[in-house]
Amino acid sequence: MSTTEPDALLGPADIRELAATLGVRPTKQRGQNFVIDANTVRRIVRTAEVRPDDVVVEVGPGLGSLTLALLEAADRVVAVEIDDVLAAALPATVTARMPQRADRFALVHSDAMLVRELPGPPPTALVANLPYNVAVPVLLTMLDRFPTIERTLVMVQAEVADRLAARPGNKVYGVPSVKANWYTDVKRAGSIGRKVFWPAPNVDSGLVSLVRRAEPVATTASKAEVFAVVDAAFAQRRKTLRAALSGWAGSAPAAEAALVAAGISPQARGEALTVEEFAAIAENKPAATEPAEAEPAETKSVEATSVENKPEPSA
Repeated sequence: MSTTEPDALLGPADIRELAATLGVRPTKQRGQNFVIDANTVRRIVRTAEVRPDDVVVEVGPGLGSLTLALLEAADRVVAVEIDDVLAAALPATVTARMPQRADRFALVHSDAMLVRELPGPPPTALVANLPYNVAVPVLLTMLDRFPTIERTLVMVQAEVADRLAARPGNKVYGVPSVKANWYTDVKRAGSIGRKVFWPAPNVDSGLVSLVRRAEPVATTASKAEVFAVVDAAFAQRRKTLRAALSGWAGSAPAAEAALVAAGISPQARGEALTVEEFAAIAENKPAATEPAEAEPAETKSVEATSVENKPEPSA
């Protein structure tokens, strides 16, 4: 770990002064709640187990509170920021407060959902205070596009943290839970109070740890095929899988046949299944029968629609 000055991190007065200088007013539209407590960002870095050889990618660095703490611990930090003013100011903040580490910092001025490559060595960790309104799609997109990310720690709305870390059978287990488990082993890693943010949010926050699976899910089905089953199962989560997957399979009897072949009760519901079981269903999807006439475009199967980067349903 590199040595930094005791006051290198940003405190409440620093944050407000910097925001005033830049004319920045946090916007609800972009879910901007800036962390103003140095102890909190150092706790996040410790919980993330950031190592001296890590290349960390941070999404939504804002004014740089967490960025500076990451630079204390990691080899390199790449920050992805969509806001024009914040993106323009962050390199100067890093240079002013941590000049000896400035050459270890890189900024990508972009929407994280659009980023497909990052400067420098491949990232090994993702640590971020994610905007609440886009947390799940951003997280899943980053895990998918950057397979070198081994460890992730994100701060999200407590409710979202619970969903991501939920296990089968839990009432909040759903699409985010299953898809996150496709890539990683997920667990809750702590809670964060409202008072460490400016402005203080109306909800509590939680930390979620995601460690890349040592081996991918063992299946012959593709990720898109598995995710199509997951989306269909939870689109009508109160229905049995026989009914919920009827559109995906072509009919209720076809869905039942796929479920039986996968060793799953047709009367089960999606909230009871592991990601491996969803994969088994995908493997056993019945072959499509040739229609007597050309199928109208508006009735084409939902499996042809990409579901990878759609916002997650709230259920």
